[in-house]
Amino acid sequence: MWNSLRGWVRGLSRGTGRDAGMTTSEYAMGTIAACAFAAVLYKVVTSGAVSAALQSVIGKALDAQF
Repeated sequence: MWNSLRGWVRGLSRGTGRDAGMTTSEYAMGTIAACAFAAVLYKVVTSGAVSAALQSVIGKALDAQF
């Protein structure tokens, strides 16, 4: 019984080592997704409302009295 269980576990572990990394197409898709997210984040941060809020927070921080 233990020998058949060991053989089954070895068979499972052999299949997991072959797919260790990402392929070139997966890297390309990941890079495109990261660039798209960065573009959306840039648009949000540079919008009028967010820009005004950030300037307000920075202005309050610089005007703080110690």
